[in-house]
Amino acid sequence: MSARTTVQVGERELSLSNLDKVLYPATGTTKGEVIEYYARIAPVMVPHLTGRCITLKRFPDGVEKEGFFEKRCPKHRPPWLGTAIGPGDRNGDVAYCRMDEAAGLVWAANVAGLELHVPMALSADLESPRAVVFDFDPGAPAAMKECCEIAMLVHEVLAAVNLQGFAKTSGSKGLQLYVPLNTPCTHQQAADFALAVGQVLERQHRERVTTTMAKAVRPGKIFVDWSQNARFKTTIGVYSMRARPEPTCSTPVTWSEVQACAEGGPELRFTWREVLARVEELGDLFAPVLTLQQTLPGG
Repeated sequence: MSARTTVQVGERELSLSNLDKVLYPATGTTKGEVIEYYARIAPVMVPHLTGRCITLKRFPDGVEKEGFFEKRCPKHRPPWLGTAIGPGDRNGDVAYCRMDEAAGLVWAANVAGLELHVPMALSADLESPRAVVFDFDPGAPAAMKECCEIAMLVHEVLAAVNLQGFAKTSGSKGLQLYVPLNTPCTHQQAADFALAVGQVLERQHRERVTTTMAKAVRPGKIFVDWSQNARFKTTIGVYSMRARPEPTCSTPVTWSEVQACAEGGPELRFTWREVLARVEELGDLFAPVLTLQQTLPGG
């Protein structure tokens, strides 16, 4: 029988287990530390999850073992944890977990839900993405520096059509750029826009950029993954931990940091303690994604 610890998170009482279990063997990071991170990051993370269909990726045996995606919110969830109906599967509609409060994040961390994957739309309006996402995926030997170079080029294209974008690390190898909309838009319009921008860069920098999904064409290039804008797709949530050897997180970054990385400066890679320190110093750099209203060209 594993030792259990009861904690109070807001109005909720949670029973936590196996706090000493190591989930990141390379760094010795325990489940207790993962729970600590999610409890402390909750004030800035929860607004980006609220009202959305959250997919968990769970690693009960740690990051060195195979994890699994869990779309359908498990039956053993606490009674207060809400669900939202989202894009379904062969068995019909799927009731996803909602993460509308800090206690939900603590519960997810306790079931080793290290990664939280988030759709662009709210569950109340599944047809309307709240942002366009550009996912820059490097094909080795290309890496974060090259992602930042291409992100800066997209930043320039966006500025030319009076759009602001906000960058974050994926927490893994790549970088992502969100263009807040918060105005009427369809997933098809969002995907078409992302593809069009990617193709402009592909024509100008054929040796560095591709919009083609085939892995064979991607070595040494940055794949601008426009398909992340599809209705059924999710992207790693901002501030989510990743199941990498070290406990890195998807972290908002400033454009000056992206430019410095593109010019050969520090690689953009942050562990959970570094993310907490950044938020304490900088606040939520991704907050405008939730409120800034913008319209795509021709929209």
